[in-house]
Amino acid sequence: QELALKSLGNEGLFLFSSLDTNKDLYLSPEEFKPIAEKLTGVAPASESEEEETPDPDGETLSIVAKFQPLVMETMTKSKDGFLGISHVALSGLRNWTAPAAPMSVLPARQFKAFLPPKNNLDLGDPWWIIPSELNIFTGYLSNNRFYPPPPKGKEVIIHKLLSMFHPRPFVRTRFAPQGAVACIQASSSFYYTIAFRIHAEFQLNEPPNFPFWFSPGQFTGYIVLSKDSSHVRDFRLFVPNNRSLNVDMEWLYGASESSNMEVDIGYLPQMELESTGPSIPAVIHDENGNVLDSRDPSGEPIQFVFEDISWQQEIPWEEAAHRLEVAMYPFKKISYLPFTEAFERAQAEKKLVHSILLWGALDDHTAKPPVPLPVPGSGRTLRETVLESSPILALLNESFISSWSLVKELEELQSNRENEFYSKLAELHLEKYNFPVEMIICLPNGTVVHHINANYFLDITSMKPEDVESSIFSFSTNFEDPSTATYLQFLKEGLQRAKPYLQP
Repeated sequence: QELALKSLGNEGLFLFSSLDTNKDLYLSPEEFKPIAEKLTGVAPASESEEEETPDPDGETLSIVAKFQPLVMETMTKSKDGFLGISHVALSGLRNWTAPAAPMSVLPARQFKAFLPPKNNLDLGDPWWIIPSELNIFTGYLSNNRFYPPPPKGKEVIIHKLLSMFHPRPFVRTRFAPQGAVACIQASSSFYYTIAFRIHAEFQLNEPPNFPFWFSPGQFTGYIVLSKDSSHVRDFRLFVPNNRSLNVDMEWLYGASESSNMEVDIGYLPQMELESTGPSIPAVIHDENGNVLDSRDPSGEPIQFVFEDISWQQEIPWEEAAHRLEVAMYPFKKISYLPFTEAFERAQAEKKLVHSILLWGALDDHTAKPPVPLPVPGSGRTLRETVLESSPILALLNESFISSWSLVKELEELQSNRENEFYSKLAELHLEKYNFPVEMIICLPNGTVVHHINANYFLDITSMKPEDVESSIFSFSTNFEDPSTATYLQFLKEGLQRAKPYLQP
């Protein structure tokens, strides 16, 4: 390591390390491949693709990419004019204004990766197309990388699709939950509608610049395909744009894994792939097996007529999406309602509101606060530990209505004077908020009875019980995990403090 540093210098060693995936200080041909492709401009087919034998009579699917770049004004750093941020750091982001490939034609059979692993799955039962290999115990993958590893197996088609947006997609994210999950939304005799959710990210910079990671909250969508994967009727993949912030961005400022990192979130109006129509045969034969011209005498493409699909079983899109969400995030086994809806439900059911107020979304890959080091954010830590634990899920289900909100959304709600009650609810929440995440327990009228900051919560649960001076949060011996015990205590004390207000 010292010799390498002496030979290459900091920045040279940083680039070398980003390619040296097994950290043996030796670049194998496979590890050197991204540089060879960059210098020669030639990208050989991956092993996975070479193994596939294209069917000359198979169908092809035409897909178009639709992309509107990130709205720079939605980034927190834009408020001070990106003060102190070098233009070079954001160059990959600013220059990404259009999809890398506006249109692509793919063999229909490549979409067999979306088919269920067995035929007897019930509607809504999730399975993993790409299993997640990370969790709170395994940690996270290196930030110091520029070029994605070669995709293998079912990763290949997803890599191809995401490459239409940008040439450097990583089909496995650095943080959990990673991978792709799917379920059957509808079934007929010959067809499935498969709903899917993918967590992937892009590397926007290349050497000599430092890495810039662009992580949409999620990709979701559906595919209608025949059970033998010979025909694709419809396909759509997109980043949801229904929340005010839907992308996380992280960029390094130095030539090492421990270098300072900037983090921000922003809004991406459109990132979408859509089929232009059903897949069609590459070659057309008549009844005698003779090849026909694919255009009619006037030169127009032959129009195909497809039979209507009669669905025998189906579930609503919302239910399928929720099943996929729970597969990725077990804490969503209980419902997290929109902010105002949570208070209306709490009023009707005479329950307290358990509310999480945070800078980035709790149920996608924007749950990371801007921190100087590449460590998992408080929101992510919460959802992967205490919010998934059975005792917490049971108590929340029994006694609370849960909700999570973005600070930005509550600031907009507070300033909207059309509904004074909603404005006041938002104001009461924001009064208690401290960066990055605040857990709040309140009455149906918005009165806060208890709250705790996520950083403080994580600090005290990482201490030994005998070192915690405060008697506010005591440790229970019933649970080995102090985080679960402490959060349970927080919820119970909220219920206790609310009793005087809830007496009939």
